[in-house]
Amino acid sequence: MYTCANCNIHACREAEPENMPKNCPIRNKELVEEVKEEYGKPEINRFFVTSSVLEHDGYCQWPRLKETVEFCKRMGYKKVGLAFCIGLSKEARVVADLLRKNGIEVVSAVCKSGDIDKSEVGIPDDKKLKPGQHETMCNPILQAKLLNEQKTEFNITVGLCVGHDSLFIRYSEAMVTALIVKDRVLAHNPAGAIYCAEGYFKNRL
Repeated sequence: MYTCANCNIHACREAEPENMPKNCPIRNKELVEEVKEEYGKPEINRFFVTSSVLEHDGYCQWPRLKETVEFCKRMGYKKVGLAFCIGLSKEARVVADLLRKNGIEVVSAVCKSGDIDKSEVGIPDDKKLKPGQHETMCNPILQAKLLNEQKTEFNITVGLCVGHDSLFIRYSEAMVTALIVKDRVLAHNPAGAIYCAEGYFKNRL
């Protein structure tokens, strides 16, 4: 079992294999070599190298929004998909407008697409935000299929719920990146809870 999250050595970063733990992934040489071959595939190599060069060029200078737009431009994408939460409609509009300003066509799909009531897929009525009423469910699978239908080259998520984002990624035919992850409590900054895990948020996690 690999436990990188609890490692204090990080031999992988400093190229010091003599110091690596017994369960360090570096020891799995066969798998490491197998993965290196994957990076050699032309379509994967271009995608990875472009993102890595982008990391260098914008390091500690560009916000993720600029990184995302710049990545799309450098990859030469002409049509990009935007899968967003209806609660972040204003944010999605800003992102879409910025992409268009940079010459990129944007296909957007809101989470409530399909207008399917939550009860139709087995969500109990008492788990609706407003029980006893029609309440449209989030529909990440449809969002993915709508963007697939339009043959988007790259998809961006904006504020999809935990789990819903996973389903979107699973069904998306194009590569996916997350621009905003939802956290209604912390202004969509989930890292805030991590930084305060031993302090203000200790009794809330």
